[in-house]
Amino acid sequence: MKDSLSKVPLVAVIDDHASVRNSIERLVKSLGLAVESFASGEEFLRSNRVRDMACLILDVDMPGMGGLQLQSHLASTGWHIPVIFVTASPDAKTRAQALQRGALDFLHKPTGEEALLKEIRSVLKIGGEKGRP
Repeated sequence: MKDSLSKVPLVAVIDDHASVRNSIERLVKSLGLAVESFASGEEFLRSNRVRDMACLILDVDMPGMGGLQLQSHLASTGWHIPVIFVTASPDAKTRAQALQRGALDFLHKPTGEEALLKEIRSVLKIGGEKGRP
């Protein structure tokens, strides 16, 4: 039986655009990490995989529950999972809200692969622990 400490970190990609999800999925897998994708915040919450995630990569603007709403919902229910936003809506107010609420970065689409890889590596080194307070 495998030791749970040797478990490969699981990253969630939550974006309403399939092409973006697929692209980020390939990138995350290139780091040797596990990844699951979801088309919405609601789909992610229904999956019951919250407790398994080491990091979330979120879009801001999605139908239904957007990324900021998902971030707030998770925090209000006691889940503290590192969040990286990748968005095509890079306004300063939204960026400030995301960072104030604890997001670790707010990258603009299209983001360079190296910038996202660097952020994922950083997040999992300094904030890879998941779970409730």
